[in-house]
Amino acid sequence: MNSAMSEQATTAALIERFQQWLVEAEKTEINDPTAMSLATADASGMPSVRMVLLKHADTEGFVFYTNLGSQKAHELTANPQAAMCFHWKSLQRQVRVQGQVQPVTDVEADAYFASRARDSRIGAWASKQSQPMQGRFELEKRVAEKALRFNIGAIPRPSFWSGFRIVPSVIEFWEAKPFRLHDRTRYVRQTEHDWQGTPLFP
Repeated sequence: MNSAMSEQATTAALIERFQQWLVEAEKTEINDPTAMSLATADASGMPSVRMVLLKHADTEGFVFYTNLGSQKAHELTANPQAAMCFHWKSLQRQVRVQGQVQPVTDVEADAYFASRARDSRIGAWASKQSQPMQGRFELEKRVAEKALRFNIGAIPRPSFWSGFRIVPSVIEFWEAKPFRLHDRTRYVRQTEHDWQGTPLFP
């Protein structure tokens, strides 16, 4: 590594930059500026990837929620590390993150679940995510059953639904520039709060 080209950064500064880019994306992306590709791997190392929605980001990490019976949840339990990528096409920007994964607390999960739309909370109860389904009617029937069960009362968070936090060890920012001479910098965590950044060829 060419130390003359390296730069120092703090966790707070990197998350602030990410959040600034996200705010700008919320103004220009047509759909789901919080969408990110999430890559996981099972215990054997076989990777899989899918799109999920970021629900929170701060100096502690990047948080998303899911059914704990889903493929991604099983993989994260067996192999608690992941990578994710945000691509904001309208801004020609990309952020990549790698790190260890940990479950969110019950308090966090309860608070976020309570903030969801009622139909989304019923949907969380009804869906056996990643499990085989007989047909669309089976899902619709389960939604109707759960809607009848909860009627107009409170809908508690199911025990099989919670969240994960990716605690980043690597964060990379990429921004398009003319003639494909893009800006690309990778930051690697050195301590809890300190990072070393290195510019990379695009």
